[in-house]
Amino acid sequence: MTLLRSVSMQGYRAALGLQFAPSSMCALVGEASSGKSTVLTGIWTLLEAAAPPPTIDDVSKGTSGRIHLAADLERGKTIFLDARPPDTLNLNRAGAPPVLFLPANLRSRTLVAPATGPRAAAAARLFEQPPAPHHWSKADGGLQLVMGMERLLDSGLRRFVLLIEEPELYLSPHAQRQLFRVLRALARRGNQILYSTHAPVFLSVDRIEELALIRHTEGEGTSLFQPKALAERVAFRVLAEFDGERAELFLSRAVLLVEGRTEKMTFPLVFDVLGVEPDKLGILVLECGGKGNIPLFARICNACGIPYVVVHDRDAPLGQRPVESERIINQQIREVAGKRRTVVLTPDFEAVSGVTPRGRGRKPSKAYRRYTGNGDVPGPLRVAVEKVVRAARG
Repeated sequence: MTLLRSVSMQGYRAALGLQFAPSSMCALVGEASSGKSTVLTGIWTLLEAAAPPPTIDDVSKGTSGRIHLAADLERGKTIFLDARPPDTLNLNRAGAPPVLFLPANLRSRTLVAPATGPRAAAAARLFEQPPAPHHWSKADGGLQLVMGMERLLDSGLRRFVLLIEEPELYLSPHAQRQLFRVLRALARRGNQILYSTHAPVFLSVDRIEELALIRHTEGEGTSLFQPKALAERVAFRVLAEFDGERAELFLSRAVLLVEGRTEKMTFPLVFDVLGVEPDKLGILVLECGGKGNIPLFARICNACGIPYVVVHDRDAPLGQRPVESERIINQQIREVAGKRRTVVLTPDFEAVSGVTPRGRGRKPSKAYRRYTGNGDVPGPLRVAVEKVVRAARG
């Protein structure tokens, strides 16, 4: 159920002009200061009477001074807030669904921002923790959030909008997974949940239409991109191939798609030799589990607008034609990724990088000896690194 069918923001903080259609679960994904909190706070301001009205500090720089927030609801209803701070404020919240906002800065204290209306106030009280016999036995903000969401689920909560900043705060990985299951159950009950996150656990990789990829540029302010839903057969394959580490793809500035474990372990050494810090640049080296899976991950990057570079083996020496199966997959990669984003290694990564072992299982250790303290990097690997660095900075 989508209580908010569409949301638009003009002239509000970094949102010069933004519109999107959130699904019943909507994950706002982007770098720090990209505008995720702006989107959540804007929706709360639109829905909740207790939210502070926009001030002159909320007006986008370089605009006419007007702030306009609007949402289309079910059955053709529209609510809006129109302001020229500090002089005018016009709003219509008639028919707006009740909302709970859980900002990150309240996680260690009250958890929930002010909520009015009998239903919202009653739901907010479910996050209040029973008195503890000792202050040190009180649950932290993370576990308190999990328990509060479980109480909401047990209460039969329906037709609420829940806005959550960084639900992963203070939680271990298994507690994050538990919280995500509870949020998914709340959405199935007819609630709508929008949250910002930097944690792969909270990304449904087989449902990329639930992602809202947020970016910020100086000229355009905050922009938001929503991928289209995957075909059912592709979604099932994505679910089978993605794990938490591969889901970092959605949180990266640029991705280097490689075939397997040897490349994944070797490229960080190559980055180090070239004086490149991939984590600082937001670059992920993603091992695709074989060359046959590279087109799948490339298609996901294309669908989400994520910059990427592919490195794969030709699997035949120069002057020799690869076997038919290799020719087919090589052509698929080129068709999906394009020539400029593809680096082909002839005949293969081991030969180019100089890590071909005499016995099995020694390639990673040989790669370590080959590149540690050695400034000599083969040309194709240097090209791959330069391409992905440009993509991350682009």
